[in-house]
Amino acid sequence: MSICPRCKTLFTCAMADCTNQPCWCAALPPVDSALLSTDQSASEAGSQENQQASCFCPTCLPLWKAEQSAKKTPSS
Repeated sequence: MSICPRCKTLFTCAMADCTNQPCWCAALPPVDSALLSTDQSASEAGSQENQQASCFCPTCLPLWKAEQSAKKTPSS
């Protein structure tokens, strides 16, 4: 099981947990993994091992993606 660095929920990440099954996130548009390691909410939320998290839970990933999108969109 994986632990979401944002909300601490246990969830299955098929890739990180080596389930040999497609991961639920594969159906979503790709994310630049470099953004995950630099995201402050991930590094501030977790313990030492979660600071290098490679994924978020099904609830937090869409929220995180929306936050990243909002950062890129200039406010008018």
